[in-house]
Parts: sequence; structure tokens; C-alpha cells
Amino acid sequence: HLPSMRTPTAMIVGLVLCPCGLLLTLTGTLAPNWRQVSLVPDQPLDFILEQGIWDMCRELQSSHDRRCGQADELGYFEQVPVRVAQGLMPTSLVVTLLGLVVAALGVRCWRKEPRHLLAGVSGLVLLLSGLLSLVPTSWYTHELWALPATAGSTLVVGYSLVLSYLGSCLEILGGLSLALSFHHCCKEC
Repeated sequence: HLPSMRTPTAMIVGLVLCPCGLLLTLTGTLAPNWRQVSLVPDQPLDFILEQGIWDMCRELQSSHDRRCGQADELGYFEQVPVRVAQGLMPTSLVVTLLGLVVAALGVRCWRKEPRHLLAGVSGLVLLLSGLLSLVPTSWYTHELWALPATAGSTLVVGYSLVLSYLGSCLEILGGLSLALSFHHCCKEC
């Protein structure tokens, strides 16, 4: 007869996925590459403008000359999807940190038994944090081609947006995994 694990597998999965999601969401929030604008008229062919939610960078690919802090001449930062992302992405990061603290208190591998109710609550908090970052990334993606850009240029999804999507999904999956702890609470009642 094998001894049972002190920490249920669902909790371990949640504790692995959520910090990974936090790192991806943090990178996606801070890096200035939610959208790439290329083939801009009156610019060299290797010119790329990277637009994030906080900054814009221009790069000449042939010389790797990169300059951030570019002026927003078209009103990109004033657009509603960008403003919503500026508010919800940092909020999601804070809520994720809060959820991970609660999860650490609930799971506590060094205790004889985990606190299932606390782990379940942390799962709901982490699920909420994933949704808080999924909403602006989805909205931004939906409006990607409607956001202002120089006429005749080519628009492409940037890596920061992809990382934010992946981070959101990992947080949602990790939150759902931790929320399975409520099942154990119901069995005890």
C-alpha cells in the first residue's frame, strides 16, 4: 500500500501553471510589441514600428538600430482598447500575485493537510486574474486593424500580444485546477 501524496495533483498543477502565466503576462504587459507596423510608405523597406500599450519603438532591421519612446502622431495611445489594456493588464498582475499568496497559504506542502477552502478561493482569484488579462488582449486583437496606422502599411500581431494570451490561458487553467479544491471541501461537509 503506497502512502498518499500530501498535496493533491490539481493543486500542484495550479501552482506550476499560474506563476508561468504571471511571467508571460508580465512580459506581454511590459514589452512594446503588441502590434508591428511594416512597409510604411516613405520609410526604408526594413523599417518596423512596434507598438505596445506603454511605448512605441522603431527599428531598422538591417542595422539593428532600435529607438523607443517614439512620438504618437496618430493618437494610438488614446484608443479605447489600448487604454483598457493599460488599466486591466497591471490589475491582472496584482490580482495574480494576490492569488498566488493565498494559494501558498492554502496549499502549504509542509503542513500535514492542505487547506482546501483557501486553495479553492485562490483558484477563483487566479481565474479572475486570467480573465482580467484575457479581456484586453482579445479586444485589442479584435481591433488590431482598426487602430490608427499609416495608410498603406502592413499590420502584424506582435509577440507581446501572443505572450499575454498564453499567460492568460495558463492563469485560467491554473485557477480552475486550484478551484477543484472546493470539491474536497464539499466532501468533508
